[in-house]
Amino acid sequence: MALLRARQLPEHTLVICDDQEAKKRVDQVKLELSRCRMADAEAGREPSEETRHAEQDLRDAQAHFDVVAVELTFRALPRPILDGLIKRFPPSEAQAEDGDAWDPERFPAALVAAAHVERDDQGNTVEGMSEEEAQELLDSWPVAESNALFAAAWQAQQIVRTSTVELGKG
Repeated sequence: MALLRARQLPEHTLVICDDQEAKKRVDQVKLELSRCRMADAEAGREPSEETRHAEQDLRDAQAHFDVVAVELTFRALPRPILDGLIKRFPPSEAQAEDGDAWDPERFPAALVAAAHVERDDQGNTVEGMSEEEAQELLDSWPVAESNALFAAAWQAQQIVRTSTVELGKG
């Protein structure tokens, strides 16, 4: 039981990068590296100088991407907390008739705020965003990005870290 109680809650990270050139550069270098590795494999040789150069280019491009990108981390909430959050924002009758399990106008910001994990430069958890800040982001971002923000917080609640071991017969 001690091992089970000591488990960390799963986390999911949303990476946001407004620098289109940085994203494009990473994608281009990945393609070039794939091409180089395929050429090496087809020739049956160890990684070539061109491949090693492409690997360094990828490290550089990824390092730049990491500097310009923003990461938002979300942690799974213990079940009673998530259940309480859902109960705090019940759907209206009309929303429930549409199949909503919670108020789609208010619950997303509450979940984003509750699940958001902010860390300082030393990796220590510090105060994250408030419900008001989460609502501001959800309201001011384009629909696809707003949906991605909520989806990242929800995804953290859906992570399953178990596996089944199947034993052969006999």
